[in-house]
Amino acid sequence: MKIRITVVLLLLTNLCFSLNASAANYSNHPVAKAWVKEMVKEGFSEQYLNKVLKTATRKSSILKALNRPAEKRLSWDQYRSRFIEIKRIQNGNKFWKKHRKALERAERQFGVPAQMIVSIIGVETRYGKVTGSYRVIDALATIAFDYKRRATFFQNELKEFLLLAKEEKLSYTKPKGSYAGAMGFGQFIPSSFRKYAIDFDGDGKRDIWKNETDAIGSVANYLAEHGWQQNAPVIVPAKVSKEINKDWYNNGLDLKLTLKDWRARSIVGGANLDQNDKATLMRLSQSKKDLFWFGLQNFYVITRYNRSRYYAMAVYQLSQLIKAENKLG
Repeated sequence: MKIRITVVLLLLTNLCFSLNASAANYSNHPVAKAWVKEMVKEGFSEQYLNKVLKTATRKSSILKALNRPAEKRLSWDQYRSRFIEIKRIQNGNKFWKKHRKALERAERQFGVPAQMIVSIIGVETRYGKVTGSYRVIDALATIAFDYKRRATFFQNELKEFLLLAKEEKLSYTKPKGSYAGAMGFGQFIPSSFRKYAIDFDGDGKRDIWKNETDAIGSVANYLAEHGWQQNAPVIVPAKVSKEINKDWYNNGLDLKLTLKDWRARSIVGGANLDQNDKATLMRLSQSKKDLFWFGLQNFYVITRYNRSRYYAMAVYQLSQLIKAENKLG
C-alpha cells in the first residue's frame, strides 16, 4: 500500500511540475503561438521568437493590478492625495535645480514648461526612484497573451520592444519597468520609446533608464509631438449655474465642443480665451464640494501620456506647486 501511495504521489508531483513548467513560460501558449506566426510574416525568425517566449514568465500579480484601476476605485480627493505631497513637491524642486540647464534647453527647444516635465517624471517614478521591478518581457507577454481586453495592443508592444532591443543593442531579458511594461524615468512603453525617446545629451544613446537628461528631453518631445501649445493654459474653472445633463461631463477626453458651444449650454469659463477653443467638461468629486473644470488642448495632450482625467489633473496641479516652490527656493 505504501508503495502505491508513493507512486501516486510521485505521479501527482510530476503532473504539477509539468503544469507549472508549461505555465512558467509562453513557448506553448496557444495565443503566443498564433502571435509567432504573424510575426514571422513580418520578418521575425521563428526560432528567435520561440527563444524569447521561453524566457517570458506569466505574472499573476500583473493581471490582478489590471483589474483594479485606481480611477474607478478612488474619488478625486483620494487619487490626488497619492501624488500631491509635500515630499514630492520638494523633491521636484531638487530635481529642477539639479537639471536646470537641461530643463531650460528642453523648454526652449520644445516649448514645454520645465515644471510640466518635472511633474510628469515626479508622478511617474518619483524622479527615477520607482521605475518598476518587472522585467519588461514578462509584463508585456503576460498582458499580450493572458489579458484578452488589451491583448492586441500589447502584442504590438511586445513586437515594438523586440525591435527596440535590437535597435538600442539591449538584451530583451534585462530592461525592467512597470506592470504594464513602461520604462525609465518617464515610463515610456516600447512604441513611445521608439517614436519619441531622444538622445538629448548627444552621447549617441537614448537612455531613459539612467540618463536624466535623455529622460527630460524625451518627455518634452513626447508632449510637443502630441500638440503642446506653448504659453497656453491647461485648464480653466467651469461655472455651472443649473442642473446639467450627466452625459455632458466626464464623457471621454476628446475635445468635441468649443467654449462657445458650452456657453450655449449655460456653462461658462475661460472668458479671456478664444471662444472657439475646444474643451472637455470634467466634474471632480471631492469630500466637501464637487468642482467643474474645462480641460483645454494642453490638458488633452497630458492625457495622451496617460488616458485619465485624474492623472492629467494631478500632473497639472503638481506642476504648479513645484513651480511655486522653485520660485521660493
